[in-house]
Amino acid sequence: MTVPPLVEVLGLQVVAAGADGKETTIVKDVGFSINKGEVLALIGESGSGKTTIALTLLGYTKPGCRIAAGRIRVGDTDVTTAKRRALYKFRGSYVAYVAQSASASFNPSLKILDQVVEGVCVHGLMDRKAACEKAVQLFQSLALPSPQTIGERYPHQVSGGQLQRLMAAMALMSDPQLVVFDEPTTALDVTTQIEVLNAFKHAIKGLGISAVYVSHDLAVVSQVADKVLVLKGGEIQEQADVLKIIDQPAHPYTRSLMAAAMPIPRLSDDDAVQAAAQAPLLQITGMTAGYGKRDASGMPALKILDEIDLTVRRGTTMGVIGESGSGKSTLAYVVAGLLSPAKGQISFDGKPLQGKSADRDRDLHRRIQLVFQNADKVLNPSHSVGEILARPLKLFERCAPGQIKVQVARMLDMVKLPVAMINRRPAELSGGQKQRVNLARALAAEPELIICDEVTSALDTVVGAAILDLLVELRHELQMSYIFISHDISTVRTMCDEITVLYQGRKVDECPRGALTGQPRHAYTELLIDSVPELRQGWLEEASQRMRAKRDQVSNA
Repeated sequence: MTVPPLVEVLGLQVVAAGADGKETTIVKDVGFSINKGEVLALIGESGSGKTTIALTLLGYTKPGCRIAAGRIRVGDTDVTTAKRRALYKFRGSYVAYVAQSASASFNPSLKILDQVVEGVCVHGLMDRKAACEKAVQLFQSLALPSPQTIGERYPHQVSGGQLQRLMAAMALMSDPQLVVFDEPTTALDVTTQIEVLNAFKHAIKGLGISAVYVSHDLAVVSQVADKVLVLKGGEIQEQADVLKIIDQPAHPYTRSLMAAAMPIPRLSDDDAVQAAAQAPLLQITGMTAGYGKRDASGMPALKILDEIDLTVRRGTTMGVIGESGSGKSTLAYVVAGLLSPAKGQISFDGKPLQGKSADRDRDLHRRIQLVFQNADKVLNPSHSVGEILARPLKLFERCAPGQIKVQVARMLDMVKLPVAMINRRPAELSGGQKQRVNLARALAAEPELIICDEVTSALDTVVGAAILDLLVELRHELQMSYIFISHDISTVRTMCDEITVLYQGRKVDECPRGALTGQPRHAYTELLIDSVPELRQGWLEEASQRMRAKRDQVSNA
């Protein structure tokens, strides 16, 4: 007897209403099936419909969108015809969702355990005592540290990788038959990504659940998926087993995604020669910084950075790499004036740089711009894209009032966004589109130094490559300087002149990009290089073993 698939989607169409009320089809005649215990990956660039399709499996569409045609069956539930109350129970027990940004999904004022068990308790699936016991079991299966007590912490007291696994534990509490993973490792550093991918893979296999894994990263997908569905513009381009996609991609678009994922050098030998001859723009000497109340000597209660030296030359790019918790973002906050250093000297363009933002004049704020990693947290949800981009133009008086709309359109064009988005709000944009608006806002100030804090970590490979090309183009045209913070060593190698490696708040390595490989480096630098995902099955298991050995070397270095 043939066992029917757990999930069956036929002729799915989703439409979105524009500002004028007219509807546009954004998912077009999509169909696929998922067997029990199988993992289907949805891949494609930003705006391809990956998340939209994945959310329909929960009977959900974003505001302004609706399922216009097709049939979705998950288990015995016809999702497209189910009533609201039935869908409420269905989402609480049969299907679960793991979002891209765990930090944006947890309530910062509640303990982690209370949030993990809340869903099953509200749905009456188990009492609190049983729920807490099950949560601890899941914490253990997801390789979380101190599983008995980690639930007593608040979200800000755990790392990004740990929070992502805790979100997976929340999703698995109800023993769902289907879990949707929506870019769950995109914003994680490469070493943490290995740990989280391993935890997800073991949980999926161990619990025998089916999964939909939304991603733009084919190398990541190849480690966890059985089948791959390639999307562009809401349409299926190709659908096949993961091995066939890797070894014999049939569609040109699939091949273009694979090509975009390959690191391409963006700087020439001439760039390297010119960079070395440039005068310093930003100089940091012996800088120590952290958070919390300072003691009598001026040291913070929680020291994050210790004795950091860094020089960024005018018109060049300094790459800063390291895993989560290494101090990369703290460095960005100090340079941007959001955090005062406890010790050390910082100069900008030959003059002392005040530690506090309030002590810097408006022009200095304009000259140094910070592009945050998480666009969701920094774009005002109540403002349109046009209003967001107009603000720096007005604040820093970069054009006449009558030219603001023209300049906003120019900024959108620079980051490869259509002018039609000018009236949209952040909630109406994809993750990649929001990040490009985030970058455009910084560019509107016409700065001299841009601190890029993981600006491509949430972008698909195609859009990410376009943003990197844009940054290099602006550097050449405007003599722009960058501090490029990233956990992706492959990306850093393509566009940075110098590379600084941070580990647990200290600088452990620094070199020109050409010296990163081909000669022995610090053990931690080699660990980062070895943790970049490769487009082949079996890499995850091999990398996990190598990482454990490298960690021992780092500890002894």
